Amino acid sequence: MLLVLVLVLVVLQNTAAVGVAELLGMDKLLGLCTGSIPMIGGHGTAGAFGPLLEEEGVQGATVLCTAAATFGLIAGCLMGGPLGASLIKRKGLAQNLTAGQPPLSHPRESETPAYGTLFAQAVFQLAIAIGIGTIFSRLLKMTGLALPMQIGAMLAAALMRNLANLNKKVQIHLAEMNQLSGIFLSLFLGIAMITLRLWEIADLALPLVLLLAGQTIMMFLFARFVMFNLLGRDYDAAVMTAGVCGFGMGATPNAMANMQVLCDKYIFSPKAFLLIPLVGALLNDFINSLALTVLINILK
Repeated sequence: MLLVLVLVLVVLQNTAAVGVAELLGMDKLLGLCTGSIPMIGGHGTAGAFGPLLEEEGVQGATVLCTAAATFGLIAGCLMGGPLGASLIKRKGLAQNLTAGQPPLSHPRESETPAYGTLFAQAVFQLAIAIGIGTIFSRLLKMTGLALPMQIGAMLAAALMRNLANLNKKVQIHLAEMNQLSGIFLSLFLGIAMITLRLWEIADLALPLVLLLAGQTIMMFLFARFVMFNLLGRDYDAAVMTAGVCGFGMGATPNAMANMQVLCDKYIFSPKAFLLIPLVGALLNDFINSLALTVLINILK
């Protein structure tokens, strides 16, 4: 159900983007730069599809996609946590939780001390995943799909994690990975921000605001009245709804942060922390890339 809803969200984001662009008298491909490319796709998909749109004659597409993705990161966090908390409180979902059970920590966190040697091992494990992921990415590129470059590394990391679970002698250093992910995410966003050539889209300031406002309103309505209801109208559904706001407008780390805030206040949701990373970090990129490839070929 979550995967089907994400597919519907991809279609709605692109429909809204193209529709508002047409109302504003803009190029439809230019409007697509504020659709599922930066929203559900994030900076990675923006970096993959921006140059493709520029090849189709959309000037400043990469900058526009990156700027929209940066807006989505902020909007996704501002929307997800409050929406999830409001659903839990107004629907009385916390009353059905196990009485007296303490909130559980994020499963990625570990009580293992973060020693310097373990950090080095974690970096080596990341390097191995990236190296193997490069091969996977090249194989995926041969299919003709424009997929974000991180997909290959994500597949390699998932394979390594599952092999480590089968072989207890191999340990993936999750606590160190968690801290490294925060460092690298901050560096990535910083580089993305300082490399924005905003002067190239200065003339699109007002249309960009209208396009992004439309995406924000649509995301809120879809999450509140469709996502929550179809996912079960329970506590897990509220947590997943907050998570979808995170990766539906920005990135999977946003989704995890939104859900972690709710789980710290109430109780841990195993279902949400299993499904959201699986769908939000992996499967939605394949769905989004397929949908975008078809749509770009239709509109150009």
